[in-house]
Amino acid sequence: MELVLENGVVRGGSDARERFYDSRGYGRVEASGLVLAPVEAAHLLYRGDVEAVRDGASGDSLDFRALLSSAAVSEIAVLVYKDLRDRGFYLSPACEGWVEDPAGADFVVYPRGQGPWDDAVAYRVRAESERTDVSAASLGDTVLAVVDEESAITYLETAHPDIEGSTTVDLPTGVGADLLGDRVLVWDPPEALYHKGFYGQPLDDETGKPLQLSLVEAAALAGRGVLDVQGGADAIVECGREVEGERFDRRLAVYRTLRDRGVVPKTGYKFGADFRTYADVESVDSLGHSELLVRVLPADHAFTPRDLALDVRLAHGVRKRMVFALVTDADASSEPRIEWLEVGRLTP
Repeated sequence: MELVLENGVVRGGSDARERFYDSRGYGRVEASGLVLAPVEAAHLLYRGDVEAVRDGASGDSLDFRALLSSAAVSEIAVLVYKDLRDRGFYLSPACEGWVEDPAGADFVVYPRGQGPWDDAVAYRVRAESERTDVSAASLGDTVLAVVDEESAITYLETAHPDIEGSTTVDLPTGVGADLLGDRVLVWDPPEALYHKGFYGQPLDDETGKPLQLSLVEAAALAGRGVLDVQGGADAIVECGREVEGERFDRRLAVYRTLRDRGVVPKTGYKFGADFRTYADVESVDSLGHSELLVRVLPADHAFTPRDLALDVRLAHGVRKRMVFALVTDADASSEPRIEWLEVGRLTP
């Protein structure tokens, strides 16, 4: 059996099809026989299923070492391909014309017991080195397979979740408050603010007075007319910008959106996040555990895989889901646009 590398793919005859595609799901069937991606050919060479691949341009005989050292294949892709095969999956390289919707993925992985001749897809996988930055905008419908410097592989599942809650509260208007430094104090807070809406934190737990509000909470409330602060909501926003720069506007946009969706955001500082969130708050007295950690980022943010893994590990360790709010800055005529990205550990 001869396999030939030419024009970026490896070709074999009908005997290659019977041996590798029909029985084990390698490659793609064409009229002339079987077409393999170089990563598939490298795996067959590694296993010893074939001894060599002939380079159609030079005539050289390529073994596993020679093919892996060539420009035809990435060692990162080979490592991920091998790992998924070792886990019992059939998979296809995400090449145009080979699979549906190849954009953004390196491999399409089929459910165990199924292969490219079936319609089901278990995962769309993208292989990256831990040293390669990953655009946040490119994630959301793929599994990110990160290969670290010791060739261990971490799988991170990414998705665009629906963030919704059931928290509702009737808020008063015109509540007097003072802007002091980097927080706002409500000296005589209505019960609805803290006990029903979980806004702020009382300085004295017994009396509930005064109520301390973060700048982002206060700006959102003042913008709705709930608070009466000297200078209005603009004064609070300006203070927030002095403290945080443009990050404050992004956090405020996310805070308002979460509240509009019935979700209560509270500070996530102790977890290294912007917010922790509660989806179903009836009262502070019956408060459950928060469900999400939310980090607010600009839409053009690029993750380092190391930092991404750290965020996900921390969220998992405190039994929460890690969500990133990707904010597109608005112009003068529109509101910021927010895209939600959830990332979690996956064991295929």
